[in-house]
Amino acid sequence: MIKNITNVRGISCWGAHTGIKSMRRDLAIIYSEKPATAAGVFTQNKVIAEPLKVTKKHIASGRAQAIVINAGNANACTGKQGLEGAEAMAQTLGEELGIKKEMVLVASTGVIGEPFPTSEIVAGIKENVKKLSSKSNAGSLVANAILTTDTFPKEGFLEFDLDGYEINIGGIAKGSGMIHPNMATMLAFVVTDVAIDAKLLQTMLKEAVDKSFNMITVDGDTSTNDMVVVLANGMARNEILKSKRDKRYKVFKKNFEEMMIHLAKLIVSDGEGSSKFIEYEVVQAPNRETARKLIRKISSSSLVKAAIFGRDPNWGRIICAAGNAEVSFDYEKTDLYLGDENMQIKVLEQGVPVEYDRNYMKKLLRESHIHVRLDLFNGKAGATGWGTDLTTDYVLFNSVYTT
Repeated sequence: MIKNITNVRGISCWGAHTGIKSMRRDLAIIYSEKPATAAGVFTQNKVIAEPLKVTKKHIASGRAQAIVINAGNANACTGKQGLEGAEAMAQTLGEELGIKKEMVLVASTGVIGEPFPTSEIVAGIKENVKKLSSKSNAGSLVANAILTTDTFPKEGFLEFDLDGYEINIGGIAKGSGMIHPNMATMLAFVVTDVAIDAKLLQTMLKEAVDKSFNMITVDGDTSTNDMVVVLANGMARNEILKSKRDKRYKVFKKNFEEMMIHLAKLIVSDGEGSSKFIEYEVVQAPNRETARKLIRKISSSSLVKAAIFGRDPNWGRIICAAGNAEVSFDYEKTDLYLGDENMQIKVLEQGVPVEYDRNYMKKLLRESHIHVRLDLFNGKAGATGWGTDLTTDYVLFNSVYTT
């Protein structure tokens, strides 16, 4: 049986249908039998959904024990009624589990601006807490219960040795549209049984998000509800990780980042209406931030995305987007490669166009996985990011989202 978050020591969960969404499960609960070290990263949107306000306040202590998520209603732009609803979710779950409400984190996803169905969700929490389970099917149910326009659940699990201790990391995520760097309409919840200092976990999470969720884009919009939350309950009983200089920390961080990148790539692969998964790579850059800014600008360009959708090898759009990234690079020293995941063809060398077989290139661009690589020849830094094409299906889907 495939392992998931329920294979992390001390984790139980459940996903249920409360009626907020007509066909899908819409309530998810994740619980750690022991209080956990907690860290979170949240949306950069200036309009912040009500559950984020509650979660930011609760997670400030660096401790949490449970997470409750509803789908189908974002609880954003809902004012006092929505805030009271988010607080009721935490209060109710806390009472049912016998823990303080401050140990409960809250998340929502769905349509913005709709009145929040507090009574239905509170009733759903009371009904389903007793169903919490550490069986594998419970992990699958909770992964499904957080979805909105997603076409499949996004899960991950890793187990590895850490100086003689078996460490487990499990994660679930949701996201399909309104995805853009600096957090987008996506939620991710990661649980692990490692013992780690709260401040160190927060630092590691921020760095991992910068390499994963902040390097993906679908449509250029950042949502009101985005969050990535991590619970580390220490039940692996390893000696607590306290320093970046600790070799054990480096091993854990490597695996943690692998999990985050895995979940981020799953979100891109499920981009609304998309037909292409595009990997962008910038190499030999003067610093990592330059590489990241170039990728984020290129990957979010509607012209680049439209060209790739149309299998048009119009690489000039890529260079044009790079020139708008507000970073310094020497175009006349730059090489550009374009193709699929197995074969990339050089189309630009030291700023000069290279002759290539256009028909062969168009054949490569028919593939579902496309690769774009920019070589700046100006340093040793680099970065990788992921995005989608821009299709007619995306436009049609989002033109009737609420109807």
